[in-house]
Amino acid sequence: MIGGLFVYNHKGEVLISRVYRDDIGRNAVDAFRVNVIHARQQVRSPVTNIARTSFFHIKRANIWLAAVTKQNVNAAMVFEFLLKIIDVMQSYFGKISEENIKNNFVLIYELLDEILDFGYPQNSDTGVLKTFITQQGIKSATKEEQAQITSQVTGQIGWRREGIKYRRNELFLDVLEYVNLLMSPQGQVLSAHVAGKVVMKSFLSGMPECKFGINDKIVMEAKGRGGISGNTEAETSRSGKPVVVIDDCQFHQCVKLSKFETEHSISFIPPDGEFELMRYRTTKDISLPFRVIPLVREVGRTKMEVKVVLKSNFKPSLLGQKIEVKIPTPLNTSGVQLICLKGKAKYKASENAIVWKIKRMAGMKETQLSAEIELLETDTKKKWTRPPISMNFEVPFAPSGFKVRYLKVFEPKLNYSDHDVIKWVRYIGRSGLYETRC
Repeated sequence: MIGGLFVYNHKGEVLISRVYRDDIGRNAVDAFRVNVIHARQQVRSPVTNIARTSFFHIKRANIWLAAVTKQNVNAAMVFEFLLKIIDVMQSYFGKISEENIKNNFVLIYELLDEILDFGYPQNSDTGVLKTFITQQGIKSATKEEQAQITSQVTGQIGWRREGIKYRRNELFLDVLEYVNLLMSPQGQVLSAHVAGKVVMKSFLSGMPECKFGINDKIVMEAKGRGGISGNTEAETSRSGKPVVVIDDCQFHQCVKLSKFETEHSISFIPPDGEFELMRYRTTKDISLPFRVIPLVREVGRTKMEVKVVLKSNFKPSLLGQKIEVKIPTPLNTSGVQLICLKGKAKYKASENAIVWKIKRMAGMKETQLSAEIELLETDTKKKWTRPPISMNFEVPFAPSGFKVRYLKVFEPKLNYSDHDVIKWVRYIGRSGLYETRC
C-alpha cells in the first residue's frame, strides 16, 4: 500500500523514518521537506504529488506525519491508517510532541513493525497491541501468552481478549445524532438529514454475545462488507409503532453482518471499553427541534430592524440546552441595540454577528429577539447578501425517531444472565449545520 512513513518536526528534521519498498529513496524525505514544510506558500492540500510520488500528510501540533507511495492507492484508507497511528501513539505516551516522540522512538519503531508489513496495515487495534508491547518494550511472553497473541492476531475475535472479569456487569449506550438543516425564510425545508452514531461502553465479563434491536425499516438494495444501504416507503411497522427509515448504515467489525442480512438483528461480541457500534444516516420524517423565524426590515440606508422568533418543537417535559443563535450583520454596522425576552444577546464585531445564548429552553415554548442595527453610509451600491442564521443546541432525544427496542446479553460459560446486566441508554440530539435563510 505505502512505500514509506516519515515523521518530521516543524523545522523539517526527520524524527522517525521507515522505508518499506525499494522504489522510495532518501530523496523523498528531502522532497517533502522542501515542497511542503518549507514551502513559500501554505500547502492546503493534504495530498501532494512530487516527481510521480504521492505524499499523504497530516499535522498534529508541530509534528508532520507523512505516508509516501508511488502506487495508485486508496487515499481515504491511507488517511484512516495515519489517524489510527496517531491514536495508537497517544494511547501509549499521551500528547503527540517532538519531545515525546524522541523519548519513545524505540517504542514507535516496535509499533510500526507490528502495525505494518511491507507497507500493508496488519494490526492497529490498541487493545491487542498492548497485550504484547508495553511502554518499556516487548514482554518476555510465555508459551500461553504467545498462543493468546497468535489467536488475537489471526483469530476471528481480535478485538477482545479472553478472561475479562468485572464485579458489576454494565452496558452504557449513547445514541448521538447531528441534525443538518437548511430552511427558507418562509419556513420551507430545503434540505435536511440526520447523521447519527451509536457509541457503546461495555464492562462485561467473559465473552458475551449481545443482541441489539432498533425501530428501523430497511429494504436492502446493496450489500457491502462494511455497510448496508437501502430505503423504504413504509413509515410504521406492522404493530403500528413508528419506525425510522435508515438510508445507509455502517457497522463496527464486531457485528455479524450475516445475521443482520438474514434475521435483521444486530448481533455482536463487544470489545471491552468504549467503541462505536454503528453509524447511520436518515433523511425522512426528521423531527426538527427548533424553528427560527426571521424578519429583516431595512429602514433607509443607515438603519436595519431585525426580529428573530425562536420556537421549540418537542415535548414540554424535555429541555433543550446550550442553545446559541448567530444572526449575521452587515459589514458596515456601527452599533446595535438589543432586546431579548430570554437568555443573553451580544453583538460581536469580530464575527459580524449578534450571538444570542440561552442556557435552557423547555419544549413547545416561544421567545424572541429584537435588534436595531445602525449602519455607516457607504458608496457601494451593491446590496448586502444576507448570510443564513445559524444555530447550535443540544436536546435529550433522537430527532430521527431512532429508538433502542431491546439490548440483550448472553454469556453461556459464566454464571450470569441478561437480567444481571445493568444497562443505560441515553439519547442526545445536537445541531450539525442548522441554518435558516433570512
